Amino acid sequence: MSEKVNQLQMIEQNLQQLLSQRQQFQGQLVEVESALEELKKSEDAYKIVGNIMIKTAKDDLSKDLNEKKEKAELRVKTIENQESKLKEKAESIRKEVMQELEKGDSKKE
Repeated sequence: MSEKVNQLQMIEQNLQQLLSQRQQFQGQLVEVESALEELKKSEDAYKIVGNIMIKTAKDDLSKDLNEKKEKAELRVKTIENQESKLKEKAESIRKEVMQELEKGDSKKE
């Protein structure tokens, strides 16, 4: 039973890591969406390369931002799927642990 409890703890740690990663990518997604909105309003477009800002074609920058957006959305979706699978596994292990605990309690009586 302690092995299953250890598994649960590891799953909880993995879930925390995934949550952190998902929040990071969601933050990137918000930034990219905001940049795309501002780009629509702007006449000129600039791209940061290293420590400098370079004037660039608005369409090229929009294309780059949309690619970043798609990648971030895909990463968020992938992480959400991983979270879902881990939660299901954790729930299954919790049920097993609870059943073992109930069996142990009934033997004591």
